[in-house]
Amino acid sequence: MQRGYFITFEGLDGSGKTTQLRRLAASLESEGHKVVTLRQPGGTALGDRIRSILLDSRSEESLGAIAPLAEMALMFADRAQSIHQIILPALDAGAIVLCDRYTDSSEAYQGAGRELGSERILSMHRAVCNNLQPDLTLLLLPSLASSLHRARRRNQRTTQQKGADEGRFEREDDAFYTRIYQAYEAIAAREPERVAAIRDDAGIDQIEARIREIVSARIPASVP
Repeated sequence: MQRGYFITFEGLDGSGKTTQLRRLAASLESEGHKVVTLRQPGGTALGDRIRSILLDSRSEESLGAIAPLAEMALMFADRAQSIHQIILPALDAGAIVLCDRYTDSSEAYQGAGRELGSERILSMHRAVCNNLQPDLTLLLLPSLASSLHRARRRNQRTTQQKGADEGRFEREDDAFYTRIYQAYEAIAAREPERVAAIRDDAGIDQIEARIREIVSARIPASVP
């Protein structure tokens, strides 16, 4: 069976990547493709428990401050389980896998944001993920200010409506996010064949159309 195709979505919280992943999944399914979607952290039983620790701003009230290296290790534990349980089986079955965040997020958030350095992250990726790389990464880079505004507003709304709190990272200062944004730019410059960066504050429909152009040009005809 022909191997499937692995696409990751990257960007700051509030960049619109989750919305665009859902739209792309619906579009591909309407064309008859087999599509598997997931997010990191999360998507498996283990991953969902890790997500509740890493993203909930109340975690540190009970656990104490999470060390940057512990944060990195938990992210990769989630990723390793996701690869084993979801990503590789789906690719082996010929599906298109759409993943909301992958190792680029760790390089940006832990490597740059937490200042652990890119090489430490990439070494972990080689060791823990067997260096599994996406076939295509869609990097959404609207302006930093608009991304942060949307992310913080969304988390406040979600907390009020559902009681769920995933705003631990959104409490960080603008310098933290500036480092992340610059790291994403550096990744795109380093790997232009894999990473398609969309630097635009355009509307949802316009970004979706651009993504469809990119994906249509990249997915092999043999992928079901």
